[in-house]
Amino acid sequence: MALLRVLRIAFEILRFVLGNALQRIHLLPSKPPPPERLRLGLERLGTTFIKLGQALSIRRDMLSDDYVLALQSLQDRVSPFPAREAIQEIEIGLGRPIAELFAEFDETPLAAASVAQVHTARLHDRREVIVKVRRAGLKAQIDRDMRALCWLARVVIMLVPRLRHYQPLRILNEIRGNLAREIDFRREAQNIKRFVTAFAGWPTLMIPDVIDGFVCETVIVQERSDGLRIDDPAVRPDGARLARNFVEAYLHQIFVLGAFHGDPHPGNLFITKDGRICFHDFGLIGILDRATRRKLAAFTSAFIRQDADWLLDAAIDLGVLGGEMDRGEFRCGLAEILADHVGLPLKDWSLAEAFLRVTRLGQAQNVFVPLDLLILMRAMFLAENAVRVLDPDFQLLETLQSKGAEALKAAMEQADWRGTLDRLKFDALTAAQDLPPLARVFARQLLQEGGGLGLSLNVRELKGLNEHIDRGSNRLALSLVTLGLYIAGSLLMQHSIGPRIFGDFPLLAAFAYALALWFTSRIARGIARSGRL
Repeated sequence: MALLRVLRIAFEILRFVLGNALQRIHLLPSKPPPPERLRLGLERLGTTFIKLGQALSIRRDMLSDDYVLALQSLQDRVSPFPAREAIQEIEIGLGRPIAELFAEFDETPLAAASVAQVHTARLHDRREVIVKVRRAGLKAQIDRDMRALCWLARVVIMLVPRLRHYQPLRILNEIRGNLAREIDFRREAQNIKRFVTAFAGWPTLMIPDVIDGFVCETVIVQERSDGLRIDDPAVRPDGARLARNFVEAYLHQIFVLGAFHGDPHPGNLFITKDGRICFHDFGLIGILDRATRRKLAAFTSAFIRQDADWLLDAAIDLGVLGGEMDRGEFRCGLAEILADHVGLPLKDWSLAEAFLRVTRLGQAQNVFVPLDLLILMRAMFLAENAVRVLDPDFQLLETLQSKGAEALKAAMEQADWRGTLDRLKFDALTAAQDLPPLARVFARQLLQEGGGLGLSLNVRELKGLNEHIDRGSNRLALSLVTLGLYIAGSLLMQHSIGPRIFGDFPLLAAFAYALALWFTSRIARGIARSGRL
C-alpha cells in the first residue's frame, strides 16, 4: 500500500512537470494553466495534499501570485463521513456515551471538510453547541503521505541539485509540523481560550468559547453562534463601523496580544445579530514576541512616513532582508515600492502588498522569512480584503496612523519592567559571586606564564574556516590521486601489463579507470552539494 501511494504521488509530480514542459513547446493546450493544473493534482491526491497546498499558499516570498491564488482556492469541502463513525470518534475521544454527553445530537452534519466535520448539538444544560470531529485515521494518513513526499523530495534533489537552494526538505518538515498541530484540536482549544480571555471586555467582538471537559485530540465542542458572513449584502449598511472595529481588533492582536488569527477569510468571519464581529476556526494562528512586534512597528511607521532608509533597517531587523547586500541597491528598490504607493489613493494603500514586495527583494540573498511572518503576511492580505469587502472606501492609512500609534503605546505600557529589573538584579548578583574565583584564576595564569597575558580571539565570520580548509584540502588530495589513477591506467593500457579481460583489455588498467571514475563522481557530487566550484 505504501509503495502504491509513493508511485501515485510520483505519477502526479511527473504529470505536472511533463505537462508544463509540453505546454512551453506548445504540444499541449495552454489551458488549464500550470497553477490550475497544480491545484487539480493536489485535489486528486486527497486530504494531505490539499492541506499541503493550503500551507504552501502562505509562501508568497517564493511563489508567484497566480500560484498563491490557485492554492488558496483549493477545495476543502468533501463528502461527509457516516454519523456512526462521528459518534464513535466522539465517544472514544471524550470517554462517555453520546447520550451522557449531549441531550440532543444532530446526526446530519452542518458542514464537512477534508480534516473534520461539524455537527450541532444541545448540552444537558440547554446550551446550543457545535461538535467538530476529526476524520478517523487522518493522522496516520498525513504521516504516511508526508514521509513519502520527503523521500521523493530527496530523490529529486539528487537528480536536480540546484533545487537544494530552496531547501524543500526544510519547508516540508515545517509544513509537516504545522499540520500535526493543526489537526490536534487540543491546541486549537488553547488558542480559542487565549483569544476569549484577551477580548472578554470588547463589546465589538465575539469569540465562541470552548466547553470545558469537551475537548480531546480528535473532538472539540464550542458554543454555537449564528450570524451573517461579512460578504453578505445585508452587512454593507453597517460596513464602515465594522471595518473600523475589525482593524482595531487586528492592531490589538498584532501589537499588544502578540497572537493573531491567521485565516480571516469571509468563511471565518460572521456578524452577529447585535452587530459584533465573530471569529471562527483558530487552527492557524501566528505568534509574535515583543521584539518582533517592535520591529514590525518600526516597519509600519517607516512605510507610513515613506522613509526608505528606515524601511531598509526595519526589514533587516525583521529578517526579511539580509546576507551580503548593496544597501544603495536595496534602498533604490524600497524607494520604488514607496513611490508606487504615493501615486495611489489612500484607500488603495496596502501594507500587505508593500511587505510582500520587500520580502521578494531578499530572494536573491537566499533569505527565508520566518514562518510567523509568513502567516502574518497571509493574514494581512486576507484582513485588507475583508476591510474592503465591508467598506470599499475605508482609509486604511489614516487608521494605521491614529490607531496604530495607540496600539504601540499600549504594547510598550504592558512591558514587564519589574521582571526586567528583577532579572538584571539576579544577573548582577550572580556576576558578583563569580568574580572572585575568576580573578584568582586570572592571577594564577599571570604567575605561571611569567607575567605574560594570553589573548584568545574568536572571529565570528571565520567560525567555519577550518572546516572549509579541511574540505578543500581533501578535495585537492583526492583530485591528485584521481589524476594519478588516470595516468596509471593509461600507462598500463599502453604497455599491456597484467592479466586481460574482454579480450585485450588489461585488468589492472580497468581497475585503475573504475576507481578514478568513482573518485571523480565523489568530487563532482561534493561540488554540486556545496554549490561552488
